[in-house]
Amino acid sequence: MLRSLPAAYFAGLRIEAFDETTAVISVKQKWFNKNPFGSIYFAVLTMAAEMSTGVLSMANVFKRKPSVSMLVVSTDASFYKKATGKILFTCNDGAAIAGIIEEAIKTGEGKTITCTSTGRNEMGEVVAAIQCTWSFKAKTKA
Repeated sequence: MLRSLPAAYFAGLRIEAFDETTAVISVKQKWFNKNPFGSIYFAVLTMAAEMSTGVLSMANVFKRKPSVSMLVVSTDASFYKKATGKILFTCNDGAAIAGIIEEAIKTGEGKTITCTSTGRNEMGEVVAAIQCTWSFKAKTKA
């Protein structure tokens, strides 16, 4: 991760679990990612949420023929509690992501999907819900 996503590495993001349908990314509060209010900085939380949706997306476009481009086109975040300690961001949209990528390949048109990542603290309380909208488009030879 240090080579590919240095900001995520230094912020403390780690992949906790990952399969075809679900990705879980953790971030632990530390001096480097905290804000003046004693919690994890909102941008770090958003980065963890985006990463949980992004690894599912990347897994579905990896070595595709034709290749498929992917891009975050929007985010929307709601924060409910102070994010302290270890936060786990979970996205369960892997099957939907795979479906929209297949549709983009079949139609040759760009397709978007909004994925939700929910951040929970060590007590299981929701601290944030963040939506990342991804765009996928099959690359064509010009």
